[in-house]
Amino acid sequence: MKYKKLRIALCLGLSWIATAEGMAKESLNPTIRQHKNIFPERSTFVGPDSIGTDSTTLVQVAFRKVQKKDLMGNVQSINVPQLLDKSYNTNSLENLDAFIPGYNGNIWGMGGYLVLVDGFPRDANNVMPTEIDQVSVLKGSNAIALYGSRAAKGVISITTKRGKSGSQQIKIRANSGINAAMSYPQYLGSAEYMTLYNEARQNDGLSPLYSAETIYQHAAGTNPYRYPNVDYYSSDYIKDHYNRYDATAEISGGNQRAQYYTNFGFWSEGSLLNFGQAKKNGGANRFNMRGNIDVKVNDLISLNVDAAASFYISKGVNADYWGAAATVRPHRFSPLIPIDMIEEGDVNSMVYVNNSNFLIDGKYLLGGSQLDQTNAFANVYAGGTNRYLNRQFQFNTGLNFDLKNILEGLVFKTNLAVDYQSNYNQSYNNNYAVYQASWNNYDGKDLISSLTKYGDDRISGIQNISGSTYRQTIGLNGSLNFNRTYGNDHHVSAILLANAFQIAASGSYHKTSNANLGLQLGYNYSSKYYVDFSSAYSHSAKLPQGNRRALSPTLALAWRLSKENFLVDSKVVNELRLSASAGILNTDLDISDYYLYQGYYTYNDAAWYSWRDGDLVHTFDRRRGDNPNMKFPKRKEFNINLEGGLYNNLITFNTSYFVNRMSGGLVQAATQYPMYFMTYWPVYSDLPYVNFNYDERRGVDFGINLNKQINKTFVSLGFNGMYYTTKAVKRDELYEFAYQNRAGKPLDAIWGLQHDGFYNSQSEIDQAAFSTFGEVKPGDIKYKDQNGDGTIDTRDEVYLGKGGWAGAPLTLGCNLTVKWNNFTLFAAATGQFGAKAMKNSSYFWVDAEDKYSVVVRDRWTESTKETATYPRLTTFNSDNNFRSSDFWLYKTDRINLSKVQLSYDFPKRLFNAKFIHELGIYATGSNLLTIAKEKETMQLNIGQAPQMRFFNIGLKALF
Repeated sequence: MKYKKLRIALCLGLSWIATAEGMAKESLNPTIRQHKNIFPERSTFVGPDSIGTDSTTLVQVAFRKVQKKDLMGNVQSINVPQLLDKSYNTNSLENLDAFIPGYNGNIWGMGGYLVLVDGFPRDANNVMPTEIDQVSVLKGSNAIALYGSRAAKGVISITTKRGKSGSQQIKIRANSGINAAMSYPQYLGSAEYMTLYNEARQNDGLSPLYSAETIYQHAAGTNPYRYPNVDYYSSDYIKDHYNRYDATAEISGGNQRAQYYTNFGFWSEGSLLNFGQAKKNGGANRFNMRGNIDVKVNDLISLNVDAAASFYISKGVNADYWGAAATVRPHRFSPLIPIDMIEEGDVNSMVYVNNSNFLIDGKYLLGGSQLDQTNAFANVYAGGTNRYLNRQFQFNTGLNFDLKNILEGLVFKTNLAVDYQSNYNQSYNNNYAVYQASWNNYDGKDLISSLTKYGDDRISGIQNISGSTYRQTIGLNGSLNFNRTYGNDHHVSAILLANAFQIAASGSYHKTSNANLGLQLGYNYSSKYYVDFSSAYSHSAKLPQGNRRALSPTLALAWRLSKENFLVDSKVVNELRLSASAGILNTDLDISDYYLYQGYYTYNDAAWYSWRDGDLVHTFDRRRGDNPNMKFPKRKEFNINLEGGLYNNLITFNTSYFVNRMSGGLVQAATQYPMYFMTYWPVYSDLPYVNFNYDERRGVDFGINLNKQINKTFVSLGFNGMYYTTKAVKRDELYEFAYQNRAGKPLDAIWGLQHDGFYNSQSEIDQAAFSTFGEVKPGDIKYKDQNGDGTIDTRDEVYLGKGGWAGAPLTLGCNLTVKWNNFTLFAAATGQFGAKAMKNSSYFWVDAEDKYSVVVRDRWTESTKETATYPRLTTFNSDNNFRSSDFWLYKTDRINLSKVQLSYDFPKRLFNAKFIHELGIYATGSNLLTIAKEKETMQLNIGQAPQMRFFNIGLKALF
């Protein structure tokens, strides 16, 4: 009978999904479920972390939900529906650093955190904000231990919405916005480029290449087809903005037996390119569907069936336009050749015109040259089009068995997920001819006397498929969960679980796997004293037999001081809890490949003749030694946390101090073995990978929230931040000079030379240390001889500062909510301080035949030697100038106004409650302002599409 009910429930669930899809297609209104009212009452507090002050709020942690007041292991979360009510987001983790202390794009400075969607590894960008109920950030080792090896650098758990029993609710949201470029690179025009290129040649002892007459003609612009001055960022080719639209519909409801939630969404955005095929084929579209069903089969069995699908199509042209914009010089060729400027009687040229398959607007042939037979402009006009398609399908289901008949509080849970993603490119690839014009001038009028053709026009009409990849994820877990309170004061929890997932991807022989057993034991007395033991017994195929399994134990303790007699009646402190956790997590995340514990030989195809003529020698070379004792690298951590509320939660706060040590990093430790273990020619190495490297991170994060109702105005202000340091404690290194040791320096340290101005004369060069980086001349950068050996080489490189790949040392986030009557103002800002970066892109490092940016205007010359901020120009390779040094270093300190939104909710009395219950409108601006000394540098994208500001208006309604 039970199995019959189960089959009936599954059939009803699947049939409902089909019915809901039909309803959505008929009404053209996608659907959503209601976790909390999208328009909370004005008296409802919505805190700056969007989770409120309700200590009984359930927060998703590892394999269970826990009340906020009982969280262990350093966890914070965001209630996304409440956040969306005041802050429209376009991606799932948008502005997370403005709310969550300890998150700066990484968790506590560690890269590679695990993203889980409904408990399984999935892409964060494949779930839209309107689908999300909650985002939990699990930072401490105790919070993540149950997930096993792949979670050892933190977890972001995304939980999607589910239905609630009650009348059906329909929510819609529609948005229309524009993306506008923050800034574009600035490059020199043809005339200025030619002038400075002549100067560069003179610096190299060469004669000028461009005559004064040629430079003048390019500057005058009277005939841009003969004397081109191409600006890739002009309005001829690029729009000042492009549009973005999206719409979402949600349907939710149910009864005590079954609840459902469905989401349908669509978004579309355009492209900045505004000519040729790109004008018609640029942009992207995405359609997504989600259906989550919960069914209570009987008093003992419940189940869920969840399915999601997304379809993404990006349309474009077969051209790397932004890459060309950063490299192709403005005078190289004219993108178009006007046919009305061909001399009358030029029969040969007109044959080209009449036979061309790509006559642009009936007026132009495609321009080019012998060196530019294919180019970005011609590709955009005639090179063909492409479409990138990405499809993702996700399915997960779970069964819960209440075993109260065996033991009160005991539940058996099992979950299965099967996901599939595929993507590929469809393209039509055309061949085209380009033309180079020869010009004559008759009585002051330029005419084309002949055309030189390069290539041929061919339109095959054949669709090409390329770049096909796939990814399949299978996940499964089962657990016995025990949760029970004895005598109102003694709360006991326990989990015994098996957890595994495997990700197969095209092009990878080995699947990415995670498999572990888990045990959690928890106890709290009257929500005052807490103890939690969480552990995982992990398996990894990357390690040798005998070392593939390891135990990861963690322990957390907490003490709610506010329940003690000395604080229980306090008028100031209404909540205060101190907690600490420690643990050792074994992880294979930083083991880069399989079989590193095995040595191997490789066949050397290179051949040479031995001393006996006629013998051609091949070798089998050893590349690595064996290490049967290789073990898991370990994350060893201790953290302590203090959280509380003051003056009836007028002020809430939390702060954590953490020490995190990653030991046993794998490296072929050359300094630990005799030199005869390896040779450089023939190449031979018997060095094994060993557990050697040792890293440390330590820091403090904090969050402070102020919540105040003043008459009809509610103000919520949140401020959070993190300061942390990193250190390479142990490294396999043997430098001649101690100042070059990586041990003791930050993990993302920047190394390079220290500059000492410019060489201002040949005599100064003669008296200075000899540079091994090529010939130097006056105007080149002079470096400090750190070791005093009279030579500038790599041994003079020193520590220059902390980089930013692990995040800036100090990060800050701020969010503000002001509610007055039916208006809501929301703002979010972030800041980062203490990191540095190198100006080493092609925009700054310019030599040889490179395109010149405006930075070269401040170059060194004899007349500007006292004020120059850029080295001399050269047409040779400038290895001396363009290398890592503090000359190119800059601070990345910045403050960003990330988001401002003004919302208005119409009074409910205006609507007939039988049809529309609530209605709101809002206007949003994102990435509005950056305050930084190096703002221009940090806002530049070189060789790719620019960074964007986003402006949006939207509407939301509840039916």
